[in-house]
Amino acid sequence: MSLAHVILGLLQQQEMTGYDLKTSCFDRCIAHLWPADQAQIYRTLDKLVEQGYITCTIQIQHDRPNRKVYTVTEPGKAELVQWLGTHQPLPTVREPMLVQLHFADQLPNESIIHLLEQQLAARNEKLTECETIDLPPLGDESANREQVMQRLVLELVIRREQIYIDWLKTVINVIS
Repeated sequence: MSLAHVILGLLQQQEMTGYDLKTSCFDRCIAHLWPADQAQIYRTLDKLVEQGYITCTIQIQHDRPNRKVYTVTEPGKAELVQWLGTHQPLPTVREPMLVQLHFADQLPNESIIHLLEQQLAARNEKLTECETIDLPPLGDESANREQVMQRLVLELVIRREQIYIDWLKTVINVIS
């Protein structure tokens, strides 16, 4: 998967500026799946324009800088659909904290517990963020197909965080 495909998917839903992509999409919901900073987003937008997958329209503003609004083109839609139907390999997982724990026998228990508690706090914060995302619950008859797909993904992210939290609590209890 690439950042380009994430952006194509988001722009397929509605036209947006780079700022809108970052603040409304990446910071709110996509960051739990595919984080990106502002510079990466703008570089990718430029590349997508060059490839003809999106267009950029400049909206003149008098009191603020002009806005660049991006829209998916037909070739961009075709690229997204082609990618959506492509099997994705399992991701490469890098878990620095787990590597630390793997070698943590060299530390006193208090230091290990401190690291684990920091991780637990971060995971709890992430879980809270996920739980505040406003999507209809599964089974809600008023939800459209897009909302159902997004809710299904969000449910996995929430469950993954909860499992991680439960595991961290277990590890802390074992080491204590």
